[in-house]
Amino acid sequence: MIGSGPPAIDIRGPEPSGSRWRDLTSEQGARGALIAAASTVVVVSAALWWILTSETWPAVQQQFFNPENFAESWPAIVGGFWLDVRMFLVAEVAILVLALLLAVVRALRGPAFFPLRALTVVYIDLMRGIPIILLILLLGFGIPALDLPGVPRSRMFWGLTALVLSYSAYTAEVYRAGIESVHESQRMSARALGLTQWQALRHVLVPQAVRNVVPALLNGFVSLQKDVALVYILGIREAVREAQIYNARTFNYTGYVVAAVLFLLVSVPVARFTDWYSERDRRRKRAG
Repeated sequence: MIGSGPPAIDIRGPEPSGSRWRDLTSEQGARGALIAAASTVVVVSAALWWILTSETWPAVQQQFFNPENFAESWPAIVGGFWLDVRMFLVAEVAILVLALLLAVVRALRGPAFFPLRALTVVYIDLMRGIPIILLILLLGFGIPALDLPGVPRSRMFWGLTALVLSYSAYTAEVYRAGIESVHESQRMSARALGLTQWQALRHVLVPQAVRNVVPALLNGFVSLQKDVALVYILGIREAVREAQIYNARTFNYTGYVVAAVLFLLVSVPVARFTDWYSERDRRRKRAG
């Protein structure tokens, strides 16, 4: 045919077969892992050389990384750390329940529920606007000083209350984002079936919303596990407070390193689990 020109030539070459493609991918992955490991060794070695060749390193090592002080301070700080763990577990349960209640109230529709929604918004804005350490100080020292009949005077109680109030405000917004991420047709279908607003939220919207925000809730879990140590400012003898007492007695800071190690032993695995779960959730949503 006139004007058809020469046939097109495919210069890309043949496509690799399935097995060949897997081999190439595996080879590239192994090469990338080797490069990553080598670069990590180089960076860590350079950082260690930079620190260990410092003229003040021997004094810093004696003050912060003394093996004898580490072993001596370990038992008391571990005992305080278990108190941190118990406070964290109690606070986490209370936060999840209170935050969900706040999010459900804020998700209610209709003018009749406006006062409840307004009070919830005021509470969330107030709790998120006050630094958590100030809230702990205000409740931990202020409420017991009032000496009100029937009101607990325990500093631990009010320290945990401050954590619950502050974190529940942030967690309520996480829940609310999850509720709003559920398509409006779900709510409309529930109402069409004769469910009330509470029933629609309880049986339809909230279960889907919680599944959507589990990764964000796990991040709050990691954050709370560390922030629970802030109650030390009330004099509660948890891990940081025990390290502070050891420092005041020996003028050595190794106890703080012990406390840091204990918190890392918990927070790092939880953080890695959070990353794994988030990636699995992303893959599930893409597959769906």
